[in-house]
Amino acid sequence: RMAERDDAEAAGEFARLLRDNAPLEAGDVASYRRDNLPPRLFQRLKRGQYSVQDELDLHGATAAQAEMMLRQFLLEAHAHEYGCVRIIHGKGLQSDGSAPVLKNLVDRLLRLRNDVLAFHSAPTGQGGTGAVLVLLARR
Repeated sequence: RMAERDDAEAAGEFARLLRDNAPLEAGDVASYRRDNLPPRLFQRLKRGQYSVQDELDLHGATAAQAEMMLRQFLLEAHAHEYGCVRIIHGKGLQSDGSAPVLKNLVDRLLRLRNDVLAFHSAPTGQGGTGAVLVLLARR
């Protein structure tokens, strides 16, 4: 029940965040850190120094498909107790001149998850601004 409630709250929050915050552009760095995560661990994430234990590629998905895929992926990552995952959202260069849809969806959705400690755009060799490395909380 708690997971269902969290998902329902997140869906409402997500819609509000998309309305209220300026969207990320194709080359912008996506970055977020919870206050309780030590800065040195965040620096390691930014440098790509964690071993990526699983990966999700959202290329070609619609926003609705991507949201469902991302939620399912994070549930499975949590069930397997993964510490770091990579989500490839692309840079959004095909987004009809508007803000990158999938990049902004991933950014907003990850910020709302209690199991996400931090995320940052991947280093250049790991996808750059077209992917994010996500540090997940353990159970």
